[in-house]
Amino acid sequence: MRRDRGRWPDHLPARVIEVRWWHRVIAAAAAGGLMYASFPPLNLFWWLAPISLGLLYAVLTVGRPSVKSCAGSGFVFGMAFFVPLLPWIGEYVGPLPWIALATVMAGYLALFGTLAAVTMRLPARPLWFALSWVTVEAIRSAFPFGGFPWGRTAFSQVEGWYLPLAAVVGVPGVSFVVALSGAAAAAVVMHAASRRRRMLRSAGAGLAIAAVVVPLAAGAVLSATGSPFTSQTGESDIAAIQGNVPRLGLDFDTQRRAVLDNHVRETLRLAQDVDDGKRTKPDLVLWPENAADAPPTVYADSAASIRAAVTAVGAPVAFGTWIPLDDGGTANTVLLWGERDGFADEAPSGRYDKHIVQPFGEYLPWRSFFRLFSSYADRAGDFQPGTGPAILTAHTRDGDVVMGVATCWEVAFDRAPQQSIREGAQFLFVPTNNATFGKTDMTYQQLAMSQVRAVETGRSVVVAATSGVSALIAPDGSLMDESEIFTPDILQAKMPMRTGETLAVRFGPWPQRLAVLATLAAFLYALRGRISLDVFAGRRGPATEKEHDGQQAT
Repeated sequence: MRRDRGRWPDHLPARVIEVRWWHRVIAAAAAGGLMYASFPPLNLFWWLAPISLGLLYAVLTVGRPSVKSCAGSGFVFGMAFFVPLLPWIGEYVGPLPWIALATVMAGYLALFGTLAAVTMRLPARPLWFALSWVTVEAIRSAFPFGGFPWGRTAFSQVEGWYLPLAAVVGVPGVSFVVALSGAAAAAVVMHAASRRRRMLRSAGAGLAIAAVVVPLAAGAVLSATGSPFTSQTGESDIAAIQGNVPRLGLDFDTQRRAVLDNHVRETLRLAQDVDDGKRTKPDLVLWPENAADAPPTVYADSAASIRAAVTAVGAPVAFGTWIPLDDGGTANTVLLWGERDGFADEAPSGRYDKHIVQPFGEYLPWRSFFRLFSSYADRAGDFQPGTGPAILTAHTRDGDVVMGVATCWEVAFDRAPQQSIREGAQFLFVPTNNATFGKTDMTYQQLAMSQVRAVETGRSVVVAATSGVSALIAPDGSLMDESEIFTPDILQAKMPMRTGETLAVRFGPWPQRLAVLATLAAFLYALRGRISLDVFAGRRGPATEKEHDGQQAT
């Protein structure tokens, strides 16, 4: 008598289909390509992400592959995904850093294949598949050198039904439900194909179907009702300035004064439009990262230009710059320059130093080692991470406005926007500079992250970029306005100001930590006396076959 009742769908028996190694390579590569197609700038269809992971689930289960085979399939998936996702890495430094980073990221997907192959020997295979997926995303987002969160599955869902779930379960949770839905759907389809109709009527199949339907239904409800966790306290008229750069490339620092002048010029144009009645007077003006890379704390003429812009527009201006530190390093800084009674303050009224600095760009770890591989190594900066609050308070004519700051690279990390919300941010400000990456996909991928952060935090988001794409984002993740790339522009709108914390912010990193602990515990449990060295070598002894048969029937 079969013990199907109450179990999740098992993998297809080996006798159903003979799977060769090259079948797995082709399928894993196709799955990785589908995942890439769900990301910006393609954004073909949001549902390609769960289909991608459903196909990967099939690759890791059909025919009972070895752990070594699963690791290889994960690596192939990773290369097919990360190679087309990250070409902007090598835009000005050649293909070696791009391919090297893609290969390292694919190595994490090999680790995923190993974790999934072992943990899926336990009941509820789709669940362990999804937990293993989130675990590896967490690991690669933290290690080494602070991690590389680019390409997390949740960031593909800016137009999908899963997006509203970000307010409840955060970015790791959205990645989890996408992986679980894809794996559960694949499990049901696989067993339908094998004609195991009794299994399709079992409680296990019901759980698998629920794993697909429930997240989608919850996302639809949240989308229709809005965020129940935050409340709107008013609106602020905010303008984002995109001044553009004279030319692209790594010599951005040689254009410092020209870039500052561009942003001053656009701000003066905004002020003239206000005087002419073409625009409303803004409460706050936001410039991007590196907009004032001739820092006003160092250069008196820069300070004079900024004061002139603040006085002309009659509103505080926040902008990106750099500040030399006493220890010889540098801070990537956002300064807030206030205004009172129609005149700019003599000095900045607020300062935020970027907390999470970018390795291999803002600083170079192991500089002497990497200098051996690239002549560009010494062009990396010596930026130091900042500390303290992640908010700036602007005194406007209608009262104080508290903005949370996540500069460029920081928006990829969960802790950056969440910290500012806990400190009272009413909206999020993401200043960024993409000019050093040229005309690439990077800016659109980063914009998608900001859209997901809007939903996760329940806040409006203003993305101000030197060369594009700048955008005004509503709390539901939709774009209120956006600029063209490499075009001077002024974006302006009345942005909702909100208070309160979503469940994702309240729970913070704990759900992800629990997922990692559960995965590691399951991995160790599954290893205990259940998997021999023959399995890792790709061979199956009598004990392994007997164990599998015992799972299938009594």
